Amino acid sequence: MSKLITRIWHGTTAAHHADDYLQYLEESGIRDYRQTPGNLGVQVLRRLEGEVCHFWTVTRWDSYASIQGFAGEDYEKARYYPEDAQYLLEFEPTVLHCETFEF
Repeated sequence: MSKLITRIWHGTTAAHHADDYLQYLEESGIRDYRQTPGNLGVQVLRRLEGEVCHFWTVTRWDSYASIQGFAGEDYEKARYYPEDAQYLLEFEPTVLHCETFEF
């Protein structure tokens, strides 16, 4: 058994921006996740609900220290990029961290 930390961020866009936002997410946050030492993987979950599209980024990390390398000292705070304002309907202030056990 090994223990990892999973970081989950949630955001919403207008449904008509879903594909554009996914591409932007790949060029911004996903690129930065992958370049941060200690990141063990990235998944994006997407769900259309009428006129709104939900996104979750699910990242796996080897430690909280590695997460701080991506998110900064206050690693519970969500990290946003300047262009996010073009797509996101709101800015959730925090993310969820979970101990993750792989067997």
